[in-house]
Amino acid sequence: MHVPVMVSECLEYLAIRPEGVYLDATAGLGGHTGAIAARLTTGLVIANDRDPESLELAKSNTAQWADRIRYQQGSFADLRTTLDASGVDRVDGLLADLGVSRYQLTDPERGFSLMADGPLDMRMDRGQTTTAEEIVNFSSEKELADLIYRLGEERRSRRISRAIVRARPIHTTQRLSRVIEEVVPRTGKLHPATLTFMALRLAVNDEQGQLDRLLALAPDVVQSGGRIAIVSFMSLEDRKVKHSFQALSQAGRATILTRHVVRPAPEEAKNNPPSRSARLRAVEMR
Repeated sequence: MHVPVMVSECLEYLAIRPEGVYLDATAGLGGHTGAIAARLTTGLVIANDRDPESLELAKSNTAQWADRIRYQQGSFADLRTTLDASGVDRVDGLLADLGVSRYQLTDPERGFSLMADGPLDMRMDRGQTTTAEEIVNFSSEKELADLIYRLGEERRSRRISRAIVRARPIHTTQRLSRVIEEVVPRTGKLHPATLTFMALRLAVNDEQGQLDRLLALAPDVVQSGGRIAIVSFMSLEDRKVKHSFQALSQAGRATILTRHVVRPAPEEAKNNPPSRSARLRAVEMR
């Protein structure tokens, strides 16, 4: 079961109106989509996700509100096409939760998890070609080290990259995690391979590039008075969102609603541990 993060806070900052039109740019398994749809009467929520398999599960999970939801598969770069396909020009609110769904993390065949053995895949859309296995086995040692440091903010990237290159070929998640653990012993709760796996996932799915496209497109698809709320889980992403919102404010295009980043309430952090690193920021378009 996937538990959506900071649902009440997201709904509050989106200021849901029963007749409004909303875009859940990262529908995942439908947690936030369903919460928005439940507040609508004559309104509409567009559920978008680049992972077609997750989107099918979202359809099932939100079936009771299907008359208020339009499901569209596509990346952030395709948001204009997504809206056009739903007959919508602009929306009253846009929500993006940049986290990985529990389904993706727990299905070994998807290759996201270092705890369950599976192929080194990590593609959110399995229609794309590049996989984590390709990056791990064919990147140069320097390219790997730079990628792990830049996207995973892993300070031991050189040591890890050297070990990966020496251990090639590597085809499974468990093999990769063991190779890393051999050169970076576990010292706390965080598995030594966690940041490397995160960096590979970000690279495979071009998540930083996708976020850049979302931040560039969002102001043009949200109408005046509409709101944008983005939940991130990494400082790398949060910085991008923060700087983008500040630029919109300085240009007179938006009002920042979250003077300080919003974090999960202590009770949620306790009951849903994956939410602990979540950060929410929101703006209202002028």
